[in-house]
Amino acid sequence: MRLASGAWSSDFVDGKEALAAWCDLRIACEEITETVRGAGHHFDAVGGLTMGADALAVGIAAVSDTRWFFVRKEPKQRGTRRWVEGAQIGPGERILLVDDVVTTGGSILKALDVVAQTGAETVAAVTLIDRGELARPQFEARGIDYFPMATYESLGIEPVELGPVASAAAR
Repeated sequence: MRLASGAWSSDFVDGKEALAAWCDLRIACEEITETVRGAGHHFDAVGGLTMGADALAVGIAAVSDTRWFFVRKEPKQRGTRRWVEGAQIGPGERILLVDDVVTTGGSILKALDVVAQTGAETVAAVTLIDRGELARPQFEARGIDYFPMATYESLGIEPVELGPVASAAAR
């Protein structure tokens, strides 16, 4: 099947369905919070690009007593014309970015760019599942710690690699 990144994979991972029960979401969010704080990162708000980040952002905010936000895929075309909904973030605030499943990192990196425009500082990025080796170098290049909670290796699936068409689409 074709992924949002343009890459192909025979393995489909549905992070939203995996987190649909509160008990599962709570366990994931507690583990993410413990991992990020255990690495010395403190955050004021948590969020990412809607839809992949939504459940994680609200769940982590609940278990960590912080605020949540969602980054729209495009700014609202009426009313407030906002990119960010929920907590309004800005200078001096520390942000944890999240996503459910990452292949190239395109969605979470788009959220990173929007957060940077607000003046807030992204302290770390977390994904429930990383399907390959493509996202980590992009976070390292920006000096942001990246924590995949599970990887293609731990799931026993093949890593997603970009072919020529997908490489062009991911840029």
